[in-house]
Amino acid sequence: MLTNNKNKVVKVSVQGKIHHPLGGAYKISHEGIPNIIPATGGITYNVKIGDSVFGLAGDHIEPGVSIRNEIKAESDALMTLSCIGNEAIVVTGEAKGAKGFVTGTHGGIEHVLIDFPLKDMENMAIDDKILIKAYGQGLSLIDYPDIKVMNIDPNLFERIPIEEKDGKLIFPVVAKVPPYLMGSGIGSASAYSGDYDIMTADENAIKEYGLENLKFGDIVLLEDCDNTFGRGYLKNAVSIGVIVHSDCIKMGHGPGVTTIMTCKKNIIEAKIDENSNIKNYMLPDEENFMESIL
Repeated sequence: MLTNNKNKVVKVSVQGKIHHPLGGAYKISHEGIPNIIPATGGITYNVKIGDSVFGLAGDHIEPGVSIRNEIKAESDALMTLSCIGNEAIVVTGEAKGAKGFVTGTHGGIEHVLIDFPLKDMENMAIDDKILIKAYGQGLSLIDYPDIKVMNIDPNLFERIPIEEKDGKLIFPVVAKVPPYLMGSGIGSASAYSGDYDIMTADENAIKEYGLENLKFGDIVLLEDCDNTFGRGYLKNAVSIGVIVHSDCIKMGHGPGVTTIMTCKKNIIEAKIDENSNIKNYMLPDEENFMESIL
C-alpha cells in the first residue's frame, strides 16, 4: 500500500438538494441535427455506474442522483470538497436515511453525482436534501511528492491495486486517452472540481484507442495532460480520471472525466484492466450500505 497522509485528511459535511433538470430547447448535434432529449439533472432511474456511456437517447446524462446548491459559495464548496467514493445520506423526504456514494462531479452545471439503490431513488423527490461526508481533498502520497491526488475518498483510493516499479506508479485503467481528444473543460482554472470531456465526434479515433466501450465509473489515463493547476496540455504529463457522465451530441463534448491523480512528470504508467471501475473497488463499510448497491 502506498504511504499517504490519510490520518491527517479532514472529513467534513457538505450538503445539496436534488436539482431539477434544466432546458427543453433543441440541442444541436455535431452533425447539425436538432434533438429534443433528456440531459443533466434530476433522478435518473435507469442509468447506473457500470453502464455504457454510449448509445443513450440523451446528452450529458448523469447516472443516479444529481445535487447542487444555488448559492455560489456553497455550490463551490459542495463541488470542491465532495470526492468520488464519499458516503452520501438522504436527510429529508420519504427516502430519509438512504445511503449511497459519490461517483463524480460535473462542471458547468455544477452537479455532484451520487449512486443509490433504485428502491431508494423511487422514494426521492426533487429538492430532497443529501448530506455528503466529504473526505479526500488534501490526500497526498508521502513517497511521491510530485504526484497530486484529488477528488477521491482515501478509502476508495487504497482499494485500487496500484503497483510500484522503478520509481513509477503502475495504475490499472481501462484505456489511455490521447491529449488531442480532450475537449470541453480544458483550460479550467482548477481540476479539484468538475470534469472535462473526451471528444467523440471522430468515431475512428475513439475506436483506435479502445474507448467505444467506456462505462460510467471506468478509470482512464490521460496522456500529456496536466491537471495540477487547471486543465491543459503538457508533454509527458499524466493524469488519471474517472468517467462521470455520458457521451454527448454537441461538438467538442463527450464522456466527462473527473481527475483523481496528476503529475507533470512521466512517473505514472497504465496497466490495462477492463475491470478498472470504481464499482469494482467499492466495498461494504461498517454500515454495509454498499451491499445493497453492488
